[in-house]
Amino acid sequence: MSTKTISKKKVAKPVETNGNGIKITVKSILSAGSNLEHRLVDDYEELDKLVRTFKQMGYRVVLTQGVYDLIHEGHAAYLETAKAQGDVLIVGVDSDELTRQRKGPDRPIVPQTERLKMLVHLRHVDIVTLRHSHHGIGDLIKLVKPDVLVVSKSTTDFTAGMAKEYVAVCGKVVSLPPQATTTTSARIRNLTIEGAEKLAQEVFQLTQKFLNKIRQK
Repeated sequence: MSTKTISKKKVAKPVETNGNGIKITVKSILSAGSNLEHRLVDDYEELDKLVRTFKQMGYRVVLTQGVYDLIHEGHAAYLETAKAQGDVLIVGVDSDELTRQRKGPDRPIVPQTERLKMLVHLRHVDIVTLRHSHHGIGDLIKLVKPDVLVVSKSTTDFTAGMAKEYVAVCGKVVSLPPQATTTTSARIRNLTIEGAEKLAQEVFQLTQKFLNKIRQK
């Protein structure tokens, strides 16, 4: 994992605003606090300026993107491995609308605001930004031009051909296998099945009680 000593001069330097007029500093982004108001940069123009500043300061920028619904240890391990590829980890998070387009009308389970808050609580995540429905899968990649792009092998709509295409704008593309034995989709299916089985059992019991009452009359 790349380590870098941050000088006081760099820490004190305002980098950019996040679009809401809040000054962002290297310290506020790389500190231990969650600092959502500093780490959420949804304005792509501001994000572009911020990334350029980090690169000028000598930081290796890593980018990954996804839904991050029902965050579990697999997500945390994946993000830890991603951060180890460089110094600053940017996570592009699919908006609720984009998630519905990619995963279906019943997703996400957790709304985007809560997903963003959960991500900035993870120590390896430095910056979060939203990918909206009008964004193509490569828009954020082409904007950030990361030193390292980290993709998951479980992402079916990001093909090997796309990975080769983005090598031209990224220093390196790293493809990681799932970091947990159970995916978010599998967890949701299991919960749905368990709920359906419980409901079926309750209906059966109520039906039996109703039939017993009829027989007693």
